[in-house]
Amino acid sequence: MTRFRCYVRDMLYQTKAAKRALFASLSTLALVATAPAAAQDTDTQPAESEDVIDDVHDRRMDSRSVIIVTAAGLRQFDLLAGTSVIEGATLDANLDGQLGEVLADVPGVTATGFAPGASRPILRGFSGERVKVLVDGIGAIDVSNTSADHAVSIDPLTAESIEVLRGPAVLLYGSQAIGGAVNVIDKRIPRRVPNEAVHVDAIVRADTASDLREAGASIDVPLGGGFVTHFDGSYRTTDDLSVPGFVLSENLRSELLEEADEEEEEGEFEEAEELREAALASGTLFNSATETWTANGGFAFFRDNSHLGVSVGVYDTFYGVPIRPGAGHHHGEEEEGGEAELEEEGPETVNIGLRQYRADLRGDIALGEGMFERLRVRAGYSDYTHTEFEGDEVGTTFDVQGMEARAELIQNPNGRWRGSLGLQYYFRDFFAEGEEAYVAPNRTEQISLFALQEYGDGPIQLEGALRYEATNVDSVPLGVERDFDAFSGAIGLAYDGPQAFRAGVNLSRVARAPSAEELFSNGPHIATQQFEIGDVDLGIERAWGAEIFARGRLGDVEFSVAAFKNWFDDYIYLSETGEEEDELPVFEYLQQDATYQGIEGELIWRFLDTGNFALTADLRGELVDAELSDGSNVPRIPPLSLMGALEASTGSFDLRGEVEWVDSQDEVAAFETPTDGFTFVNAIATWRPIAANPSISVIVKAENIFDVTGRRHASFTKDFVPMAGRNFSASLRLSY
Repeated sequence: MTRFRCYVRDMLYQTKAAKRALFASLSTLALVATAPAAAQDTDTQPAESEDVIDDVHDRRMDSRSVIIVTAAGLRQFDLLAGTSVIEGATLDANLDGQLGEVLADVPGVTATGFAPGASRPILRGFSGERVKVLVDGIGAIDVSNTSADHAVSIDPLTAESIEVLRGPAVLLYGSQAIGGAVNVIDKRIPRRVPNEAVHVDAIVRADTASDLREAGASIDVPLGGGFVTHFDGSYRTTDDLSVPGFVLSENLRSELLEEADEEEEEGEFEEAEELREAALASGTLFNSATETWTANGGFAFFRDNSHLGVSVGVYDTFYGVPIRPGAGHHHGEEEEGGEAELEEEGPETVNIGLRQYRADLRGDIALGEGMFERLRVRAGYSDYTHTEFEGDEVGTTFDVQGMEARAELIQNPNGRWRGSLGLQYYFRDFFAEGEEAYVAPNRTEQISLFALQEYGDGPIQLEGALRYEATNVDSVPLGVERDFDAFSGAIGLAYDGPQAFRAGVNLSRVARAPSAEELFSNGPHIATQQFEIGDVDLGIERAWGAEIFARGRLGDVEFSVAAFKNWFDDYIYLSETGEEEDELPVFEYLQQDATYQGIEGELIWRFLDTGNFALTADLRGELVDAELSDGSNVPRIPPLSLMGALEASTGSFDLRGEVEWVDSQDEVAAFETPTDGFTFVNAIATWRPIAANPSISVIVKAENIFDVTGRRHASFTKDFVPMAGRNFSASLRLSY
């Protein structure tokens, strides 16, 4: 094992060689692995499973039409009690360039909302290192978890579905998933042999608030003999975002106007005028435009009950980062006249250019009638570059080479016993250079073993999960190396009642090693307007967790509710200190005990159904409360939010009206500003013009109809980056 780890580390450390080796290795492995299968009868198609197949979305469903998530091992997945699957018309209606915005209406989910070009999901109040973003079961291998201004390198436009996984057993995907995981299912590696000679999916969208123009398409072509090839691509561009009223919050406006008065008293009339102009800006969020394109290609081979495939692709985005008005920073020292002086710079336009090259492999091999039924293999390699531009100059560049691989052995059911065993490997080589490279170069390596088991066919079922992680984090320039051994586990008891009713309780103990950013940060970060300081002595973060849930159907009513509580030992968090460095507020990674608790739920009531016409009411809500052991509040916790909707459906036309209410948040941490509540009113109309092909649809949407100012409390930029104003959008989806 040690030789293997050293080999992978050395290979990835050599960037150019790694690119060639990994891309070639994935292709070669696919050809070698499929060779034995190719010697069999090439006319044989994949055997159909006992599950029902939804042809429109290719989702697996059980006999009660309950969607089964793609996670392997457990049959009922009650340890994933908060599972939500977003796909089809729901996904189309909520599409956005950033993953956080796509999922913001899901119960228990909000978004970081840093900027239109960077918004990551927040689950149950958790973000960053406690929310794992996955592509078909393995990590995105980018740096979106390290800072709120870093975009997620996934384009939701070409996603087939998105799974939001919450609850204790998400630790099977890594200890970074304490808060949950978001799993984006795409088709870069084909999942089936199309029935058509060519299968095409396409979408075009436009809106008014950002002058959005985007299009995406994918093509799947069966080549015969069980081979399928796939190509997809997308392009998206937006202008500066239109916002209602003042850009700045009332508190920040007052602060800048006071500063303007002080400048004027000192005779600095030009500076005073600039501050007043910034304070009174309205209508448009300056420097918030985005441009993104993607291109991917892949192929897969299917034989009997097995398949194996690979893909390669690129994700490229360039987006503006709005800067807090009135903020300034220093770039360092210059020698002049024999004396050291600070060169002071005013606020500049900051933009981020991001590009990721990625290669992936996925295999699902049937093993027969022995102890194990299947072997599932998933691997990905990423070459990621992230450049922060200050004006026209390069400020800081982040480079990441990394890989993640995962193998699971799925057990054949043995009476009432079933489950899976697995091994996971992760490596990331991080390098930053520039005047504001606030994180020292570092490497992270992690090997994990995990198991999940389920016993019982009902009405009572017992479920359990275990995970061990060995993590090494080192920074050669700092001369620091840390090793962590973390054990995590979860156990659940579930009751399966009539009418698809299920209820249960889950208990967990989760441990997470601190990340390189939490350990090694030390410097100014212009994009977030913070001076961030890590702590190389941080220890393992541990948490006890408890959750109760119930879901099912009572007549015409479907419901899902979950309540949870987490008790953290040595909780790691980023807190403002009240000090300044280089004219930036200082944020420091600290560690102390903390408690999270909350409730989330959804109720769907189809109170009228004539066969050709139906009326449905939809109610959703979530509440999270989080406190540190010293009695203060955890920073940036989302407030109470509720949503109510009424939807009318016919065979070809749906109309939905929504009212979304978000409470104010005044339970804030030290130096954190409170946030006002807001109410948005939205409407969505969906038209399926061809009865024989309901996957062809036109969606027209009106958001924030009354042009209300809204700010996300969880956002670092909430005081100067409001949510979009009134927005009308239209999209056309084709599938044939």
